[in-house]
Amino acid sequence: MINELAGILLPVFCLALVGYGWRVLGFPFEREFVTRVIMNVSGPCLIVDSLARLTLPMDVFLAMLGSSIAMFLATVALALAIVWLLRLPIRSYLPALAIGNNGNLGLPLCLFAFGQEGLGLAVAVYVTNSVGQFTLTPLLQSRTSPWRTLATTPVIYGAVIGAAVLGFGITLPMWGGTTINLLGDLMIPLMLLALGNTLGDLSVRRLPFAVGFGTARIVLGFAVALGIAELFALDGVARGVLILQGAMPAAIFSYLFAARYDRNPDDIAGIVLTSTLVSALTLPLLVGYVLHVAG
Repeated sequence: MINELAGILLPVFCLALVGYGWRVLGFPFEREFVTRVIMNVSGPCLIVDSLARLTLPMDVFLAMLGSSIAMFLATVALALAIVWLLRLPIRSYLPALAIGNNGNLGLPLCLFAFGQEGLGLAVAVYVTNSVGQFTLTPLLQSRTSPWRTLATTPVIYGAVIGAAVLGFGITLPMWGGTTINLLGDLMIPLMLLALGNTLGDLSVRRLPFAVGFGTARIVLGFAVALGIAELFALDGVARGVLILQGAMPAAIFSYLFAARYDRNPDDIAGIVLTSTLVSALTLPLLVGYVLHVAG
């Protein structure tokens, strides 16, 4: 089990550490360029490639997609209640508590833990959260139309194309499949490098608050994912993927949006940083658990 956990976690930590070290050493890192490549090119290609390679029946993927939507809505509802009870600004703190880092951290973990099948199922959670994040956050924090934001988010188009390929059993031409595969393969290493580099730029202003809120993000996500997995009677890899994705730390984009719209960015930075550090300590237990429940 130790060797299995090391094979899953160490590649993730090592790549993120390279990005962190790059930032600490002061080497140039074009974060805006990397983010654009991830969002506009490699992300959509990874989604299409993962769904094209998925050998599970369509009803299994749809069940995973339905579970992902239910998990997102339930997490948002409970996070809204918590933020309201704490009398914090909902516009600033709801995204940080409700939305996990399913892309930068969740996708590589699911790939290393469950292989191509796990990555294909994890894409359902990633797409759901991406749509939710790019709808909910602009709606809360800016005057930008969330529909306009979605319409200019290529990940959505990748999801539509990938679903069509999976649903209709379309076989991509060899040159097209190889090209999409190569571009999609860029996403996971780039996301991990960007994760580490961004964390190297964050700081904590209110440590007790950040630790409490960051820990609450992980506990809330895990509890909701466990409940939804039971409700939808998920088993095997699908159950493991949903729980693993649900228990991710606060999303990096929560900080990027907060900084862009000036919504308590210092606090959000602390939440993202501390939840990621707490997650690093709890991931061996979490990954061990999901491997066990997945059989």
